[in-house]
Amino acid sequence: MANAADMTARDRLTDFEHRYKAAVRTRRLWTIVYLALFTVAVAGSVAVSDFDLAKLWTGLPKAWNYVAGTFPKLHIETLWADIAEWYWGIRFWLRLLVETLLMGFVGTALGGAIALLLCFSASRNLSENSVIYFVSRRLLEFLRTVPELVFALIFIYAFGLGPFAGVLAIAVHTAGSLGKLFAEVNENVDARPIEGVRAVGGTWPMIMRLAVLPQALPNYASYLLLRMEINVRGAAVLGVVGAGGIGEDLYVAIRQFEYPDISAIMLLLIVTTAIIDLCCESIRHRLIGQDAGKGY
Repeated sequence: MANAADMTARDRLTDFEHRYKAAVRTRRLWTIVYLALFTVAVAGSVAVSDFDLAKLWTGLPKAWNYVAGTFPKLHIETLWADIAEWYWGIRFWLRLLVETLLMGFVGTALGGAIALLLCFSASRNLSENSVIYFVSRRLLEFLRTVPELVFALIFIYAFGLGPFAGVLAIAVHTAGSLGKLFAEVNENVDARPIEGVRAVGGTWPMIMRLAVLPQALPNYASYLLLRMEINVRGAAVLGVVGAGGIGEDLYVAIRQFEYPDISAIMLLLIVTTAIIDLCCESIRHRLIGQDAGKGY
């Protein structure tokens, strides 16, 4: 009887070893397949994009020469006078910078509200209708696939030049991006609160409000703040097509070869973006319960 039990245990161990080795071979095979596909994709991208290391090596110094040409000439003896001349338009640029910040903020708020409305129906575990789920997913894909510049051009044609078109473009693109992220957060929530609210007769909106939203809200806020950083930079770029903000004056300076103005505006944007990044990072860490000073 003992020998039979030992044989059964050995058979099970042998079977387990065979299945484990088969699983390892399968995983290695798929790893090789993925690496091969990645290699083919990289090679194809290099061929299509005409990427050339020789051109990169010879072109980098030219790019640096252009950047270095925008730096002002500062002297120790006349430092403050040189800086004052460099930032001759500081008041005007700060006004445009505030406009850019407000464009990013309002666009993020509007886009976040739209994303919040669509994310529940775009979550596979929360949508009760497959058609509504499909439509919501495809709508979010459309909103985030079309570039912000294209939306800005459309809204400029419809509403004219100015920051209003830029705000709408940012809001639409933000809705698509945040909607997908919010939906993925929803799909990872704990199902037990959902079942509890449903068990006591809660309707679908009540389930979203009482069971899903409290779990997902910190992640919503984290993604919203991250998108805020991105949208401030995006608002500066939209000025190229006349959608308001400091990017419009930056584009004029580039076209007119006003090199010191280019570096002055770019430095303002870099400092502003860094400050926003630090502030949003601190708020995100506090929202998700991490030490705000960690990582600094």
